[in-house]
Amino acid sequence: MTITIDELARRVYEARDFVKTKTQINPQLAVILGTGLHELSNYIEIETEIPYEEIPYCPTSTVEFHQGKLILGRLAGKSIVAMHGRFHYYEGYTIQEVTFLVRVMNLLGAKVLIVSNACGSLTQYIPKGSIMIIDDYINLLGTNPLIGYNKEIFGPRFLEMSEPYSKRLIELTEKIAMEEKIKVYKGVYAAVPGPTLETRAEAKFIRLIGADVVGMSTIPETIVARQMGMEVLGFSVVTDDVYPIPMPKINVQEILDIASQTDKVLSRLIYKVVEKMEI
Repeated sequence: MTITIDELARRVYEARDFVKTKTQINPQLAVILGTGLHELSNYIEIETEIPYEEIPYCPTSTVEFHQGKLILGRLAGKSIVAMHGRFHYYEGYTIQEVTFLVRVMNLLGAKVLIVSNACGSLTQYIPKGSIMIIDDYINLLGTNPLIGYNKEIFGPRFLEMSEPYSKRLIELTEKIAMEEKIKVYKGVYAAVPGPTLETRAEAKFIRLIGADVVGMSTIPETIVARQMGMEVLGFSVVTDDVYPIPMPKINVQEILDIASQTDKVLSRLIYKVVEKMEI
C-alpha cells in the first residue's frame, strides 16, 4: 500500500533512530550485497548485525538466496553499513519499500552507495561470467521511487541525472582493476520488473534501445541515493546470455553458480576500491 510522503519520512527517521540505538558506527559508506557480492561480507569487521524484521517498517527479503540483515562495521578502513539481501519490485513490495533502507543508510551518515546485481548480457562483447561497471541505466520498471509528493529533506523534486554513477569512482575502479589484473567491462544496465526473464522480442528491443545488460533491480536504489546526494558505484555480474538468436534456455541454478564464481573476484576489487576511496 502506498503511503504519504510525510508517513514515509516518519518511518525512515524512526528506523534510523532504532538502528542508532544498536551501534556506535557512523557509516561513511553504504553497500547493497546483491547477487554476486555476498563474499564481501567476509571482509567486513562486523560490529553489529540487525535482522531486517527487528527494524521498524523494514521489509524482509523473500528471495531464498538473499540473507536479511543490516551489517555495521568497518571495511578497508572505512565505516560501513551494508544490506545483506535486497528487496525487489517483483516481490510485491512498493517502490518506496524497495528503497526504504537506502534512505535509512543515508540518514545514518553514508555518503557513497555501492550496489551490485546479477544480469543477462545483450551483447557478445560482454560475455557470461564478466564483471561490468555500470556507466548509465535505462529504467523499464514502469515506475520511479520519486513519483508523488516530495519532501525537501529527501532531496530535490526534479533530479538531474546526467551522471547517475560517479565518474570519479568509475575511473578509480578502472585504475585499480588494471593494477589488480581484473578484467572489467563498462556499459548500460536496463532494469525490467521481472520475475519472468526476457522473451526473444523483449531482449531484441532492450538491446536496440541501447542497453548492454538487463536485470531486475538496482535502478530504484540508484535514484533514491542520488536524490539524497550520495555518489553511486554500480556493478553487474553477467550470469547469462540473452543475445543469441535463437536465445538459449536459461537455467536459474547456473545463474547462481556463475554469480558465486565471480563473487570472490568482485569482492576483492571492491575492497581495493574502498581502500583507496576518498569519502
